[in-house]
Amino acid sequence: MFGNLSDMGKMLEGMQENADKLQAELESKTFNVKSGGGIVDITINGKGEVIDINIDDSLLSDKGSLQILLIGAINDANKMVEQNKQSSAMGMLGSIGGLNPFGNK
Repeated sequence: MFGNLSDMGKMLEGMQENADKLQAELESKTFNVKSGGGIVDITINGKGEVIDINIDDSLLSDKGSLQILLIGAINDANKMVEQNKQSSAMGMLGSIGGLNPFGNK
């Protein structure tokens, strides 16, 4: 029914290796987002962890604005990470026999 099970096992093993490589590649990337015209600058890694924040001194006395700009920048950075994960996953699915369920690569 499934042909040679050994071949299927090798194929699944290869897919897992590709998934592991993709995960490592994604985690090694960094994304930078600026908010408020650059007065808040956030760097986030592919795991979604904030690794650096730079805040212009002019914001330190305006807690409300600082909070709003930080929330916006963090949310934008997380969206970038998720979009990168999705596009990379779709690319991987498309490269292993056209498994992309959404059509084009």
